[in-house]
Amino acid sequence: MDRPDLDDDETGPIRRITDEVSPSAAGSPRKPVRRTPPDSARRAADPVRRRADTGPQRVPATGAQRVPDGDKRTDTGPQRVQRAARRGDTGPQRVPAGTTPRTAKKPGPPAETGHGHGHGHGPAAPASKRVRLLLIWLLAPLALATVVGMIVLYPWGKPDPTSVVPQGTPVAANITATTTGPCLAQGQVQVGDQTDPDAKPCLTTDLTMTDGPASGKQLKLTVPIEPSTPRFAAGDAVVLAYNGGNAADPASFQLVDFQRGTPLLLLAALFAVAVLVLGRWQGLAALVALGLSFLVIALFILPAILAGENPLVVAIAGSGAIMFIALYLTHGLTARTSAAVLGTLASLALIGVLSAIFSAAASLTGLDDSTSTLIGSLGHGIDARGLLLAGVVIGALGVLDDVTVTQTSAVWELRRANPDLTWQELYRSGLRIGRDHVGSAVNTLVMAYAGAALPVLLYSSISGVGLGALLGSEEIAQEIIRTLAGSVGIVAAVPVTTILAALIASREPAGYLSSTKKAVPSHP
Repeated sequence: MDRPDLDDDETGPIRRITDEVSPSAAGSPRKPVRRTPPDSARRAADPVRRRADTGPQRVPATGAQRVPDGDKRTDTGPQRVQRAARRGDTGPQRVPAGTTPRTAKKPGPPAETGHGHGHGHGPAAPASKRVRLLLIWLLAPLALATVVGMIVLYPWGKPDPTSVVPQGTPVAANITATTTGPCLAQGQVQVGDQTDPDAKPCLTTDLTMTDGPASGKQLKLTVPIEPSTPRFAAGDAVVLAYNGGNAADPASFQLVDFQRGTPLLLLAALFAVAVLVLGRWQGLAALVALGLSFLVIALFILPAILAGENPLVVAIAGSGAIMFIALYLTHGLTARTSAAVLGTLASLALIGVLSAIFSAAASLTGLDDSTSTLIGSLGHGIDARGLLLAGVVIGALGVLDDVTVTQTSAVWELRRANPDLTWQELYRSGLRIGRDHVGSAVNTLVMAYAGAALPVLLYSSISGVGLGALLGSEEIAQEIIRTLAGSVGIVAAVPVTTILAALIASREPAGYLSSTKKAVPSHP
């Protein structure tokens, strides 16, 4: 039967729910049942439940659910407490009376997986074993061929070549005063003011020797004033050529050039500081690689060519050594650098083949003014056309490094961003990136060659011949073949390097695509 409502207590109006005993089966004890309160009472008691109840409702996980203190007293039956909503929950969960339900765990950051990567600039990811083996099989024969070629081509035991034309020993001096007047021989004196109006004037310089056999002594030299001679003035630091004669005789010296050591050193220091400030440790590695590249040119390429070896073969071997040193020292011993090395080697070989074919088809001799001067100084013949081709290969090497490194980095980043890409998809995406790079790279090479050949272009433009004859001349045709062969190699480097990088990167397991070491910030 109904009982009168209980008085309100600290638990609120929910305690006014009336209980009645429901009949049970025969012989069984009678269990108290909880009657569902009216909707208005439920809305006032539980503000979370806003709609009409049709059964137990799930309450969002907002922390531990508070159980009223009154429930800790002797209950008339088991109480139902809603747990935090969980996936797969099919109904209300029962907890023992008088206990606090477990609190749902607060969602935290997702756990790190083996395929994720940080945003810090950490070390390059190590290559997997199968990729390392693949690169070793591809690069080891090429590196061995480069080393063997350098050993075979180096002029072991041969004397250093010297010029058969006396060049003189460089001696430093400072100009203290200059005067302009007629050209007079040593000891000759001008009589009167009458001069030949058609005679060219000369510059008489007073010098103080700063080194050499006559260091500290005064010297007077006369230099004809020609359009092709430098303009010397008082205070200039100059270089004299000493022919080995009497140091007190001015005829033993010749004024040849300016001293440029200090400005060059200052510019080199500025360049090094700029590279170090921007590149930091990688910039330092790049400077070391640059120094080693110059050593390869000075200690191998130049002596081997002067000794009479084929200049194109020497240039290919030397360029291979420069490429291995520069790329691995600057960018690290990684799989992506190895892919760039492969692409650079393939492109260099293509440039050499194209240059050889078209220089022979165009009957280029390579005998320009500088090469003719070299042959006269050596006193023996040299492969002038091979020297031209060697210049093409070495000149294209720097631009090729830039293109191949950019392409391999793009392919690796694409693969790391989406490990599910196939090598065909990597190739197509990387090729789209490379197309933007081709135009600027080719333009760089063309402008570099045009700048170096600017005097030749100016001289040819005033020669009065037609455009066809101008383009077909030896000097201009050399620059055209040099530029176009190098540009074809640069263009070919994009698809060649991209497909090599795509094939290698696609064989890299996803777990090796990001660094296994902790990423470090890029700035201190």
